[in-house]
This record gives sequence, C-alpha cells and structure tokens, in this order.
Amino acid sequence: MAHRFLIALFTAAALVGPAVPAHADITAFLGFSPTPETRAARGFSAGVNLVIFGFEFEYANTAEDRVKGAPSLTTGMINGLVQTPTSTQFYLTAGGGFFRERLAGEGETHVGTNIGGGVKLSLVGPLRLRLDYRVFNLRGSPLYSNPQRFYAGANLAF
Repeated sequence: MAHRFLIALFTAAALVGPAVPAHADITAFLGFSPTPETRAARGFSAGVNLVIFGFEFEYANTAEDRVKGAPSLTTGMINGLVQTPTSTQFYLTAGGGFFRERLAGEGETHVGTNIGGGVKLSLVGPLRLRLDYRVFNLRGSPLYSNPQRFYAGANLAF
C-alpha cells in the first residue's frame, strides 16, 4: 500500500510541478585520433539537454592510414551527459553503441562504450565552440581496443 501511495505522490508532483524547458543542440566537428597514429576524425552529434542532464546521439569517422597500419574507425554512440547549468558548460559524458574498425578491407563490427568530457563555450547568440575528449572501449577483436579522440566543433543551441 505504501508503495502505491509513493508512486501516486511522485506522479502528482511531476504533473503539477513546474515544467523544465528542454533545449537541443547539434554539433559538427573535426578532430583527430592519436591511436595508434594521428589521423583525421570528423562527425556530428545531436542532443537534448535539460538543466543538468542531457542525452545525445553521435556519429563519427576516423580515417584509415594503411601505410602506418592505422585502421579507420566509425562509431555511432548514444551518450548521457551531466553538465554545468552556466553559459560556459563543462560536461562529462558516457555511453555506448556500435563501431566498425577497418584496415585494408578487413574489419571488425561490434559494440563499444565511451567516456569523456569537454566544454561548450558561448561565442555569438546560439553559436558555441565545443571541445571534446573521448576514450573508447571496443569489444570483440579490434586491432586497438581503447582508441582516443579529440575534437573541436561548431555547436548550435536551439
């Protein structure tokens, strides 16, 4: 009986309480991965942010370098974010999704996770500069199971 009362109480509070505005943003980014050799990375993300918590989908591709034996890496991750509620937003992120690693036509497709953090710096109006660092943990049998990525991107908040 007490369990049902608590559920009813929390439901009523959620329905009657003040609405928190949700904001969204998109980011197009360029960066690099130093694992195992420095290669170009590019991608985009789209997210929904509440005051402190947020969620985003991110798609990225790191170029292959056959000469140096560095595979390409394509990732699609869904991440949760915890961020500061200020105009300069520092954030921590973690999530999971899929990856595809390829080198000279051979490859591995599997699931992976990532953790990281960064900052979104206000520039003009809704335009922000986003700086981000990620460490991936790739499952299966990839050539490199813990690649890293750094990027800078144009972020548009709306």
